[in-house]
Amino acid sequence: CPGIEPLCLDLADWDATEAAVGAAGPFELLVNNAAVAVLQPFLEVTRAALERSFDVNFQAVLHVSQIVARQMIAQGVPGAIVNVSSQASQRALQDHAVYCSTKSALDMLSKVMAMELGPHKIRVNTVNPTVVMTDMGRINWSDPQKSAAMLHRIPLGKFAEVDDVVNSILFLLSDKSAMTTGSSLMVDGGFLAS
Repeated sequence: CPGIEPLCLDLADWDATEAAVGAAGPFELLVNNAAVAVLQPFLEVTRAALERSFDVNFQAVLHVSQIVARQMIAQGVPGAIVNVSSQASQRALQDHAVYCSTKSALDMLSKVMAMELGPHKIRVNTVNPTVVMTDMGRINWSDPQKSAAMLHRIPLGKFAEVDDVVNSILFLLSDKSAMTTGSSLMVDGGFLAS
């Protein structure tokens, strides 16, 4: 896509993130999509997995959003932020204690951001997909026995494709959702309804 310049950096490194993202503006739109899923049974959760998961899935979103929102406010332009969460923020999943917790925290962070940034005409929402067939999704859901149980709970009977999530994000970034902020758009094939 013309006009999009990727930045490769460790989002857990606050100083490097501040320098790189701060120099990349100006911004009107932001999608926070970085995530890790380190799956461990609750009784076996390691400190390293907990710290890495919260660094990427929560703290990086907070920090990058601060940098971008400050620029938007300084420019006096309206904007939109979409944080990619998960259906796992709303429903407990086996071996997902840390992942579910980071995504629940992200949902609440997004609501607080919406409340505090709304007066600056910055909208903040989340998309909450089911399993998405990315590389990470394939790694964690390639076992047919594991995936069968999840698919059985999805009324549409399939996992999401990347475009399903992208199209939802594009809607939330666009003026077509001009009155939508503080919301979670479920892209779960009906998983949470079942």
